[in-house]
Amino acid sequence: MKHVDSESPSDVARWLQSETTNLWPALLGSLSLRRSRCIRKNCPACQSGEQHQSYVLYGRAGGRRVAVYVPEELMPEVQRSLDNGRALQELLQQTAPRYVKALKRERTEAAKRKKSRAV
Repeated sequence: MKHVDSESPSDVARWLQSETTNLWPALLGSLSLRRSRCIRKNCPACQSGEQHQSYVLYGRAGGRRVAVYVPEELMPEVQRSLDNGRALQELLQQTAPRYVKALKRERTEAAKRKKSRAV
């Protein structure tokens, strides 16, 4: 890979693509363990104060907060997807300045080529 100070926009795109190949599935949100009472009158877990636990994925859709029940056996996969989502966000934050610098460099080089042809 070229040095970051000399990469082109297509170099940045290839770098991002190579870095993200193993980041699927990727989710945004948070996974929480919640405890709640059930509707049964004589539930031993609720009577003991232990209550019932379940995992919930919280996220946003259309500006609204949404919650999705996650079965316990799916929790590790959902957690891995959330970790991938955070890693993907970090890569996108790294990509922004690199891509803009590459675009500016490309524009400057094109202007230099145009100017040298005009002379």
